[in-house]
Amino acid sequence: MQLGLVGLGKMGGNMRERIRRAGHTVVGYDRNPDVSDVKDLAELVGKLDAPRTVWVMVPAGHATQSVIDELKDLLDDGDTVVDGGNSRWTDDEKHAAELGIKGIGFVDAGVSGGVWGLENGYALMVGGDKLHVDRLQPIFEALKPEGPYGFVHAGKVGAGHFSKMVHNGIEYAMMQAYAEGWELLEKVRSVDNVREVYRSWQQGTVIRSWLLDLAVNALDEDEHLNKLRGFAEDSGEGRWTVEAAIDHAVPLPAITSSLFARFASRQDDSPQMKMIAALRNQFGGHAVESKE
Repeated sequence: MQLGLVGLGKMGGNMRERIRRAGHTVVGYDRNPDVSDVKDLAELVGKLDAPRTVWVMVPAGHATQSVIDELKDLLDDGDTVVDGGNSRWTDDEKHAAELGIKGIGFVDAGVSGGVWGLENGYALMVGGDKLHVDRLQPIFEALKPEGPYGFVHAGKVGAGHFSKMVHNGIEYAMMQAYAEGWELLEKVRSVDNVREVYRSWQQGTVIRSWLLDLAVNALDEDEHLNKLRGFAEDSGEGRWTVEAAIDHAVPLPAITSSLFARFASRQDDSPQMKMIAALRNQFGGHAVESKE
């Protein structure tokens, strides 16, 4: 199958490679000419046979909107656009309507896997009409992890990004719990090997997880996280999760508290936020702030 891929950063570049390894043709475009296969979107579209599919992996908001605006003028009836970035689900409905005027299909795909996805595969949460989703199944199969899980057609347009938003909200709360436990262990005099306590939890415990494995990786690199400043950004999806909870009167105390803890990290050098920052760097390659 042929695919156009727009945005070849930490996620998009690895996705291009994984799809190619599965035997598909990928034409990639990025503003960085060193990684791009074509000079612009027009050339990308010109290299694809109809019906075309173009997958967009650029930052949410203005960047995504500008790419979709340009693709709307380049693509034709029967083509499909996939937004695989972290767009807000309400934007999906707008984009589907804009593209639908020309008969262009739209699929929103929440993608999880971070910098590890090239080898481990990407979990995919997809929204859109069944006709469009089914046509893209070979690409989804190439991206997802091996085995029966890791892909879901979550519902209509917007369902994929809404599901990924909730996934990220849960991620916030889980990281916060690991961070709070780590700080408490570091504070008490009786525990003198916190890193190995965390390592011991990796087998046989009810709290074992990939995030725990990444916490151990981070502690192996910097045992007491002394090199990091206790500052953690938020990508926006935690805020959207809390806003959606308010709109639907669903109590989310753990997720809301974890979001507010990140806000607090920007006021003080929080020990907990050192772990949060380390975990975000481990799974997503997100930037950290060093004390220097």
